[in-house]
Amino acid sequence: MGSSRESISRVPVMDSVNAGSKVYVLRRDEAPPKPLSRDYAQELNPQQLAAVEVVEGPALVIAGAGSGKTRVLVYRVARLIDTGIDPASILLLTFTRKAAQEMLGRVGLLIGPQSDRVMGGTFHSVANVLLRRYGRTIGLEPGFTILDRGDSEDLINLVRVQSGLTETGKRFPRKKTIADLFSKCANTMQPIEDVLLSEYNHFGEFLGELTKLHEAYESTKRQRQLVDYDDLLTRLLELLTLDERAGRMISETYRFILVDEYQDTNRLQADVVRKLAATHQNVMAVGDDSQSIYSFRGATVRNIMEFPGLFPGTRIFKLEENYRSTQSILALANEIIQGATEQYSKTLFTQKGQGERPALVQTIGESPQSGFVAQKILELREEGMPLNDIAVLFRSSFHAFDLEIELAKRDVPFIKRGGFKFLETAHVKDVLAHLRVVHNPLDTVSWNRSLLLVEGVGQKRARDLIAQLASSEAPHETLRQGSGRAALGLSNLAAALESVGGVEDGSPPDQINRLLEYYYPILKERYDDYPKRIRDLEHLLVMAERYGNLEGFLADVTLEPPDESVTGIEAPDRDDERLVLSTIHSAKGLEWRCVFVIWLVDGRFPSSYSFLTDEELEEERRLLYVAVTRAKQHLYLTFPVQVYDKITGSVLSKPSRFLDDVSASLVESWSVVEENEPWR
Repeated sequence: MGSSRESISRVPVMDSVNAGSKVYVLRRDEAPPKPLSRDYAQELNPQQLAAVEVVEGPALVIAGAGSGKTRVLVYRVARLIDTGIDPASILLLTFTRKAAQEMLGRVGLLIGPQSDRVMGGTFHSVANVLLRRYGRTIGLEPGFTILDRGDSEDLINLVRVQSGLTETGKRFPRKKTIADLFSKCANTMQPIEDVLLSEYNHFGEFLGELTKLHEAYESTKRQRQLVDYDDLLTRLLELLTLDERAGRMISETYRFILVDEYQDTNRLQADVVRKLAATHQNVMAVGDDSQSIYSFRGATVRNIMEFPGLFPGTRIFKLEENYRSTQSILALANEIIQGATEQYSKTLFTQKGQGERPALVQTIGESPQSGFVAQKILELREEGMPLNDIAVLFRSSFHAFDLEIELAKRDVPFIKRGGFKFLETAHVKDVLAHLRVVHNPLDTVSWNRSLLLVEGVGQKRARDLIAQLASSEAPHETLRQGSGRAALGLSNLAAALESVGGVEDGSPPDQINRLLEYYYPILKERYDDYPKRIRDLEHLLVMAERYGNLEGFLADVTLEPPDESVTGIEAPDRDDERLVLSTIHSAKGLEWRCVFVIWLVDGRFPSSYSFLTDEELEEERRLLYVAVTRAKQHLYLTFPVQVYDKITGSVLSKPSRFLDDVSASLVESWSVVEENEPWR
């Protein structure tokens, strides 16, 4: 019996109770959930609401064009705060300070002053704050100096001199080009060799010198507590990687991270985001892979495509309802982007109605294309559409040169965004100066510009020569009498001007071709980006094809130059109106009631330079998608069927390959003919 009592006494009382007892749970004394201050379901569409309601974990919002991307970011920040999350734990990363300020201002309107405690700003401004707070462990004192771009270029020049790299014996890249090269290396996280060969291969022979200069530049900055714009991110990544304690502290401070325009991030920015989220993975990236068009700045579409792989468990939300365009325009955009080889599939739709079909406009050449655009714009304005509701978009700045002249002739005021206006480009000014001298040997302004391009001719020598030329009956012989270091250059100038003036039929394209043979070596010596400028000058030949003599050509580009039309022409009663001419890169994020997209010709759009790699060609497709989705009501896509080639003359062109798979039912085909020209 004793042993039995011993065994019973060892049975835990709770085991006995749990065996057959009814359980009664005491609840904790917690306050009921605080009701949200807004009815989010009433203010957002279902797709937007689903994204806004996310709290924990990684999320990717694929926001189609015009689908309310900013609204989602604003409402998600507001809702996080509304649910009781500390505003100071929220980090909003944008690409401009203005964007961050506007978003947080809208958050404040929704939920009040709590939004003031949210950390919001550009990648670089946030990095600046964090480096001043935690940077000592990587050798950065809080008082480090940030170099602007001009300071960086000057430091590069100083280091180059100190490193003994001034006497290379050959044409070394200028400081601005070197700064661009170093910046691209930082943002793409690629070695100098790779960037040099892909972006600046005409300077490939200087790889050794540039590598040495880069090392010296980096060393000098660290020694002197200097940080350039790109260093803000490279040093922040260094801090987050090497200082485990600081990295963990920063990550735990910002437990909810939102990134705007994620498709425009570069490799460096993506790595920074990954490190910032190391302790929680609460990242919401918002963007559109179909609008990734800034690879020339170092951005890569791979970041948004690979986001789910970098953040396992990512929930993907798609915003497909468009609030900007008619369904006819969206149908065309959907079909264009459907041809992309890799994408997050989505189909844009709208409640705005069908609208008119986009027009696919064929013209004989560039001049009729410009004529059509100018005439149609004037018609739209007569129908009551303000000029600032209309935009003409193009792949490259020089595609608009001919149109600028046409608009100037018709007194249509415009502003141009992206690139330079026709007569603002130095290399075009150079060529025109020589042509003016041929046409009018008494043009002292043009003589001055032409002479200053000759090696060994400075301001004083140019003035003396102009005085001699003014009184000379044989100016070319006067040039050949030059002496000293400038003698050979002056003789070559004389020969070039004689050659241009000796064209029998006075054909402007032939005259320009002869002049370019002389000018190209000067161009290569003066400008590091001469390959791009050569393309501009080749287009000058296209423009000149429409003229039968030099006088008419120079009259159009000089008597009423396109840049004067911006400031010198006012529309009656609507003097604040300006038509917008813009590269597509500069038009992203904007919208107009009516949009013209010009030069939809294979080799122009997509650019022939994109044919080298599938990645570049895919970006060109996305560029067209961006252009099309800028239009709200009216869309005109134009292409000339004849293109001028400097070697063979006029050749038949092929419409952009991106139109090959577009159903004929989605567009209305137009053919432009001259008045009184027979047509069927």
